[in-house]
Amino acid sequence: MKKWTIDPSHSEIGFRVKHMMFTNVKGQFDDYTATIDFDNDLKDAHLQFEAKINSISTRNADRDNHLRSADFFDVEQYPTLNFKSTHIEGNGNEYEITGDLTIKGVTKPIKLHAEFSGLMTDPWGNTKVGLNLDGKINRKDFGLTYNAALETGGVLVGEDVKLNAEIQLIEEK
Repeated sequence: MKKWTIDPSHSEIGFRVKHMMFTNVKGQFDDYTATIDFDNDLKDAHLQFEAKINSISTRNADRDNHLRSADFFDVEQYPTLNFKSTHIEGNGNEYEITGDLTIKGVTKPIKLHAEFSGLMTDPWGNTKVGLNLDGKINRKDFGLTYNAALETGGVLVGEDVKLNAEIQLIEEK
């Protein structure tokens, strides 16, 4: 099988979560690695991903530091989150990727919808693959249980986290 690695200058690993019950706050991880092994059919692929929690960015330093703390990710004890595919089905450019996501030492199966953009050769002769991944998890399933009640009712942070990754992979030579 051919081995492909993520091109971080053309990729983005992000998430969204409800804040104060009515708006979404976006964030991303800036330090990550991903590899995928496959030849011609994505159904036969094996995908692995790791993000360093310290690289979390929501464009607010206080919030980012709180997310790194023991209230949320506890980066001192759990410095990375990981995903490893276990099954891929679909064809053409629409796939469903099932895999194990590990956050804070808790591993749970999740499903991601994948849109496969196909193969192309860039102007420098490198073969590339484009993928868009999206899914949803409940953060409490992974031990991310911190919250605060609002005086007006509801809570500060929603439970559902929407995942989105725009990935460009480059074939290793």
